[in-house]
Amino acid sequence: MKKIALTFFSLSLLVACGNDKTEKKDIVVSYPKTKTVDTIDTYFGVEVKDPYRWLEDDRSAETEAWVKAENVATNTYLDQIPFREALKNRLSKLWNYEKVSAPFNEGDYTYFYKNDGLQNQSVLYRFKKGGDSKTATVFLDPNTFKEDGTVSLGAISFSKNGKILAYTISEGGSDWRKILIMDVESKEIIEDALIDVKFTQLSWYKNEGFYYSSYDKPNGSELSAKTDQHKVYYHKLGTVQSTDELIYGGTPEEKHRYIYANVSEDNKYLFISPRVSTSGNKLLIKDLSVPNSEFVSILDHTDSDTGVLENEGSKLYLVTNLNAPNKKIVTVDAANPKPEHWVDFIPETEHVLSISKGGGYFYATYMVDAISKVKQYDYSGKFIRDIELPGLGTASGFGGKKEEKTNYFSFTNYNTPVTTYALNADSGVVEVYRKSAITFNSDDFESHQVFYTSKDGTKIPMIITHKKGLELNGENPTILYGYGGFNVSLTPSFSTPNAVWMEQGGIYAVANLRGGGEYGKAWHDAGTQQKKQNVFDDFIAAAEYLKAQNYTSTKYLAIRGGSNGGLLVGATMAQRPDLAQVALPAVGVLDMLRYHTFTAGAGWAYDYGTAEDNKAMFEYLKGYSPVHNVKPGVEYPATLVTTGDHDDRVVPAHSFKFAAELQSKQTGSNPTLIRIETDAGHGAGTPISKTIEQYADIYGFTLFNMGFNKLPVAIEE
Repeated sequence: MKKIALTFFSLSLLVACGNDKTEKKDIVVSYPKTKTVDTIDTYFGVEVKDPYRWLEDDRSAETEAWVKAENVATNTYLDQIPFREALKNRLSKLWNYEKVSAPFNEGDYTYFYKNDGLQNQSVLYRFKKGGDSKTATVFLDPNTFKEDGTVSLGAISFSKNGKILAYTISEGGSDWRKILIMDVESKEIIEDALIDVKFTQLSWYKNEGFYYSSYDKPNGSELSAKTDQHKVYYHKLGTVQSTDELIYGGTPEEKHRYIYANVSEDNKYLFISPRVSTSGNKLLIKDLSVPNSEFVSILDHTDSDTGVLENEGSKLYLVTNLNAPNKKIVTVDAANPKPEHWVDFIPETEHVLSISKGGGYFYATYMVDAISKVKQYDYSGKFIRDIELPGLGTASGFGGKKEEKTNYFSFTNYNTPVTTYALNADSGVVEVYRKSAITFNSDDFESHQVFYTSKDGTKIPMIITHKKGLELNGENPTILYGYGGFNVSLTPSFSTPNAVWMEQGGIYAVANLRGGGEYGKAWHDAGTQQKKQNVFDDFIAAAEYLKAQNYTSTKYLAIRGGSNGGLLVGATMAQRPDLAQVALPAVGVLDMLRYHTFTAGAGWAYDYGTAEDNKAMFEYLKGYSPVHNVKPGVEYPATLVTTGDHDDRVVPAHSFKFAAELQSKQTGSNPTLIRIETDAGHGAGTPISKTIEQYADIYGFTLFNMGFNKLPVAIEE
């Protein structure tokens, strides 16, 4: 077992005389009446009822009225939780500290992001390159986009000389974006906005224009209708969007759901990476120095995740998991870029690799049981040094332009706030650039990693974080968090809301389930399609471990996850309603028979498969789909479903239908509520004010349904 020593700041908390763990006083919930319809779908001769199909219409007045009625019921319940406001105040107080990003240079200026404390959106500042950061002034303030903070700043991309900025904005949390183009000296918008842009990178060619990606606007609702034909366009400065050149995509015989374009730093090459699903991509190259050159295929299949890291003239550096599940770096000449000509540069190891570049070096970050280890290499492949990290946790960053010898990285873990470090690329000297200003003492808290056994004998890592001196008495309020999908790795990182939870004597446990990327492609694949049950079994086993080791018990356990993790929670509570006292599925994929019919959902088929693939896949999906497995006569955990009305990644209809099923079938007194945030999407860009309110509701609901009538630890006002 690996121990991670971690800490907390002197807290303005008064320890209550004992935890008030009395039986909670039930709050009577008056649920809105949700009508049912006689919609039936037939899959391979099997009829499947869909009584809440009408809730998929996000544009209907009927759905709008249902959302309002559900929010009234939920808020009526939450308003009666006696310590809800105290949690909100504590979250606001702890969150109210200055947050500053690492600096980066573009053109004549150095830029950085800063949030004074409770600003809804972080502000982009700048000062003259080589100058003093104390002279920095506001360059772009997203808080001025809309008063309530629901219009957020997304990607930013400067022209090669740094004189023009292209940036995206999101309205109401939607994945649909607008691109605005600004002169950096005058700060004036110099063109009409590019509209209806979705899932894009912005990559400049010299100072003349940039490449971006989008879909045609769908028929029907832009927040839920299917979008599955991605295209890459080139926008030349000084022209209107209607004349933008279609570069790749849009042919019926070659449908790709995600296509991204990148220009090499030296402007010589354009790289295109078409994807059918969220895993696997083709890769093409075009020589921009040759007029009217054609695309040349590097990879013509989607059997790997492969991308271009760097080039030196015609020498390409590629990062790939082709025949290397944990990834490796290879080199190849652009004139003959096919895999048979690849030469290993940084070979595959037993640990998963991610790579960044800056200062004329490569930084290879290896994930060792979800913990970062970093090695530095030069462009000839020579190992330079191990980068000394301040502890066990997550290191990220290290990127920068080739000529810039100061590279920045951040370090964090579950009870250590983010610290930014400056690394001299040549000498390897690491210095603290900026410590977090949060009033939190990490020394009062600890994390340790355990390995528990899942149902089939697989060892699964989990990191458990809590106050030092915690008594293992089975009565500690515990949140078990998981994801388990899409090759996503859950690595240690600090969270202000989690800090507040742990202040209250809570345990925060994160299990690194199969389906994630912690141990490479094999680990990911072990939790996909007809192996998806492994993910649920891993999560259930994590809960049972926490109870067997007396960290907690069923009464004091909550299970939580978002997006694919929302599916995890929904499926787990359907299969094991006795596992936990509280369930917190957020923005979840909950209707597994229809997920692929909404927005870009068809791109998730690598992980899930679809109900139309074959009868076996249909039966497997129906067997765990949360919406289809809520049974009458069962007492489910106290459940707070959360979603956003502008979520066009995982459309809120998933959550609507799941909540309706629970409310109609729940047995016993446990509440089944849905909290629907307005003008909010899948999570990115959500204003701080809304985030604080949401966590106060989640934690208040959780503690109250664990039997607490007052906070476990009193908060000093």
